[in-house]
Amino acid sequence: MADGDRQALRAVYERTAAKLFGVCLRILDNREEAEDVLQDVYLTVWNRADSFDPARASPITWLATIARNRAIDRRRQLGPRIFDRPVDGAVDVADETPDALALLHRSDDARRLAECLDGLDGRTRVMIVTAFYGGDTYNELAETAGVPLGTMKSLIRRGLMRLKECLSS
Repeated sequence: MADGDRQALRAVYERTAAKLFGVCLRILDNREEAEDVLQDVYLTVWNRADSFDPARASPITWLATIARNRAIDRRRQLGPRIFDRPVDGAVDVADETPDALALLHRSDDARRLAECLDGLDGRTRVMIVTAFYGGDTYNELAETAGVPLGTMKSLIRRGLMRLKECLSS
């Protein structure tokens, strides 16, 4: 894809569109917005394919991260106006392929990450996993936990620093 091969883009799209659409829909809870974000994700991937670094992440993790970030950006841009309904229904999006977290567990890096995550206190681990794999924003996490936004940001930042230290040892 980095060489401009449209067939490569098609292959990536066919293998990942359902999963990435699920990520977008879960965060946005609006089919039209999720479809728009998904299109933006593939445009970004097409334009930035040469920046993919397999040493940093697997392809699906890289794609899911882009989708998650774009969906969160769109949700923030739109504000609360289209998010009146709970997002519980998004869990039922039909997709039989493993999610990003399940794919991570299949590799040695995933094993190390899981071990390091297990080394965190329960609250910090849950907040980090919910933020990075569930798509919740800092504001949503703080509200759910009943803590100030700054406290939540600090909790996650300290947790990520401990994860980085654990993974680098």
